[in-house]
Amino acid sequence: MSGLEPKNADDVLEKEESAEKPAKARRYCVVFYNDDYTTKWFVVHVLEQFFHMSETSAATFMMAVHRKGKGVAGVYSRDIAETKAAAVCDYAKLFEMPLLVTAEPEENGDE
Repeated sequence: MSGLEPKNADDVLEKEESAEKPAKARRYCVVFYNDDYTTKWFVVHVLEQFFHMSETSAATFMMAVHRKGKGVAGVYSRDIAETKAAAVCDYAKLFEMPLLVTAEPEENGDE
């Protein structure tokens, strides 16, 4: 015996069963907030360009945000959500629109 083998198969099973599973990566929501200055057509355009929504889906989402105050355009890994939110905000600034879009941790009942 080389000393590397387990004494018996039960030792291997115990170690495998007691090993913790890696935690799932936390998901992030890209959240649009309503404001009184950004035009609805600009918001629809942004949703089409950055989130690949159809015009109908984008208009429906935009109206929901207008009524509720905010809405989730998509859920992604942290890096992608932060990149999308920053890209949308930068794009809005180019057109002098105060559109606020953030990346926020997804809320779930697990925590």
